[in-house]
Amino acid sequence: MYTLITGLYKQWTQKEEFYVIILGLDNAGKTTLLERIKSIYLGVAGLPPEKIAPTVGLNIGKVEINNTRLNFWDLGGQRELHSIWEKYYSECHAIVFVVDATDKERIEEVKETFETVITNDTVEGVPVLMLANKQDVPSALKVHEIKEIFNPIALRLGARDSKVLPVSALKGDGVQEAVDWLFVRLQRNRTNRPPIFRN
Repeated sequence: MYTLITGLYKQWTQKEEFYVIILGLDNAGKTTLLERIKSIYLGVAGLPPEKIAPTVGLNIGKVEINNTRLNFWDLGGQRELHSIWEKYYSECHAIVFVVDATDKERIEEVKETFETVITNDTVEGVPVLMLANKQDVPSALKVHEIKEIFNPIALRLGARDSKVLPVSALKGDGVQEAVDWLFVRLQRNRTNRPPIFRN
């Protein structure tokens, strides 16, 4: 009887967990995005923007939505750190790719990096959310301009769920909508990439 009760208790208290990697070039606003997500979903003040240093390695954020835990892994965007990204592909359930919409000089480098990520066999079928960040800056590329630039690569995404959304990680505009989109896709893709269950 004890075994049955503890087994049921474990089953009832287990949480579904999904892992989301946040990628993009350095200075795209990945850590600012993560801090904003934490402040929205945990109700805590994130790090102020002036205290956010370039990520060397990994920042982690965990939030809960409808009794499901989303683990965000914000990976450093410097070119020399890109080789580390692949180590996280097999465990991730979704990719958030952050584009600095104000950095027009590096948009070709962003394209190449994005293409390298999405054409890796390990992430086949994983939902991809591209965020056109820094929309609070008047000179930022708008979503339709970003889509135009990335459309030739987008064809390689195949049938998987993908979307481009405008955000301002600094101000928080569009961040909740982005996470909501992601949450629905993680649930929808659970047969392809099942969640992990933890107590």
